[in-house]
Amino acid sequence: MAEKALKTSVFTWEGKNKTGSIVKGEISGQNPSLVKAQLRKQGINPTKVRKKSSLSLGSVGKKIKPLDIALFTRQMATMMKAGVPLLQSFDIIAEGFDNPNMRKLVDEVKQEVAAGNSFATSLRKKPQYFDELYCNLVESGEQAGALESLLDRIATYKEKTEALKAKIKKAMNYPIAVIVVAIIVSAILLIKVVPQFEQVFASFGAELPAFTQMVIGISQVLQKWWFIILVAMLAAAFAFREAIKRSQKLRDSVDRTILKLPIVGDILYKSAVARFARTLSTTFAAGVPLVDALDSVSGATGNVVFKNATNKIKTDVSTGMQLNFSMRTTGTFPSMAVQMTAIGEESGSLDEMLDKVASFYEEEVDNMVDGLTSLMEPVIMSVLGVLVGGLIIAMYLPIFQLGAVV
Repeated sequence: MAEKALKTSVFTWEGKNKTGSIVKGEISGQNPSLVKAQLRKQGINPTKVRKKSSLSLGSVGKKIKPLDIALFTRQMATMMKAGVPLLQSFDIIAEGFDNPNMRKLVDEVKQEVAAGNSFATSLRKKPQYFDELYCNLVESGEQAGALESLLDRIATYKEKTEALKAKIKKAMNYPIAVIVVAIIVSAILLIKVVPQFEQVFASFGAELPAFTQMVIGISQVLQKWWFIILVAMLAAAFAFREAIKRSQKLRDSVDRTILKLPIVGDILYKSAVARFARTLSTTFAAGVPLVDALDSVSGATGNVVFKNATNKIKTDVSTGMQLNFSMRTTGTFPSMAVQMTAIGEESGSLDEMLDKVASFYEEEVDNMVDGLTSLMEPVIMSVLGVLVGGLIIAMYLPIFQLGAVV
């Protein structure tokens, strides 16, 4: 019964303030009576208090994104620095989220804390949203009595990590989207437009140029088999996606291959270096022993090449080898990152130096993504020009030849 009494819900309310103006909003509470009492304490005379439906239009099925978790962390750090009690912080933060699923998540974490669990233990019950690294850092903050500063570090880490992911997606999505559009436009031309020209050419009674015959042949195949081709492409994409999920060997092979790609591989390489440095800087600054910190870093780099290198570094460091020397022996990390790490170890400011390394490579990725976007625009325009222009030339080439004969 006590657990049920602690459960809170979101209520919508309407009332009048001290000046007689009609005001309304949302508030968390256990029941309408307590909500009304809470509003009266704030100088509001409530006239309507209703429990907000969790099935409101536009909110159903809205997923919780990593950026939502980053915002939650940042707000928790701000509340705790301002001296707001932990349980009250949950209520204030939950009210600020438009996403009902996020409000529900914050409320569930609050219930766990109110039941006597630590903040870190409560978060560990939601592993799909709070990973092991996040929970370990929160636990370190609670044990050291510096939870607000640790939450601030975690928030910075999450924000920068998500910003880096967004840059990588930006580099990938733009050319993919344009290529897909180019394929669709070409398919429409081949299926709908080319057959019209084919009927005209049939009345010429002359042999068509080889290029035109090739385009007409492709058009005929697409007209007859376009549905099967489309299904086969979708099935291949689905099969590859499932194979990636189920086969660790295939995932590792893809990870190694993408780092060797021109331009894009360099961007992904530098982003992995940035994630390595950012994660290690955050965990080490939180007071986590270096060997334990490397455990968290191993899973955060996002690439098997760096994961294997980090595991090797962990083994070397646990036997007494310096971090920078072990990084150099892996042959995976750039010289600048290794040298900055060496300076950090010698000066006793490893976390600061790793933070500088992360910032440097994050900026490098940002610049490379901008450069790639600028470079891709003329390349994509050229590809589109060749595809569409080639089809047009193929269709008009017989007409030009006929005009030359006349």
